[in-house]
Amino acid sequence: MKKVMTMLVALVASTTMFAQTSSGSFQFDESRMYFGARLGLSMAGVTHAGSKAGLTLGGVVGLRVSDTVPVFLESGLSYTQRGGKEDGTTLGLNYLELPVLIKYGIPVANDVHVMPLIGPYFSYAISGRMKNKDAGMDISSFRDGLYKHPDMGIKVGCGAEFNNLYLELAYKFGIANIADNNLESAHGHAFTLEFGVNF
Repeated sequence: MKKVMTMLVALVASTTMFAQTSSGSFQFDESRMYFGARLGLSMAGVTHAGSKAGLTLGGVVGLRVSDTVPVFLESGLSYTQRGGKEDGTTLGLNYLELPVLIKYGIPVANDVHVMPLIGPYFSYAISGRMKNKDAGMDISSFRDGLYKHPDMGIKVGCGAEFNNLYLELAYKFGIANIADNNLESAHGHAFTLEFGVNF
């Protein structure tokens, strides 16, 4: 957790310096395409497995799809830590995630735009362990009878953009059953808070 907080402080400091030294190449009312970097925290959980804090890190690309209406289509790729923690057992599920989001820009002040968003995400778990120190357990999260690698769901939230700086609060709820058995179902969910910069 200490490393996560250090990375967040570094991101906020660097993006603040960026905003002070340059307005960047992205102009909300003029640019048709933008790129961005994102870093944030998540509080994620899985059905019957509790919840735990994690890190998310990635990049995005957005495209304005209308000349008259500020509607954007955004996608990208991120690494996100999800899973859960309950009764001494920690479940780790680390994903590569690709969202396909629709965002609508609402001007609220000079150089400030609020951007509600919604869309599906598709993810694939690249690593994960299930651990319980008291029970001496340390196994793969993907062994038979536990969890599947692929996942998908819906992301809904709202971002705010100011002079290339970006802040976003969102909720993701899984619609795919990630349990690798026929007896129970399990779905992932997560609250995310992300900081970033657009250029």
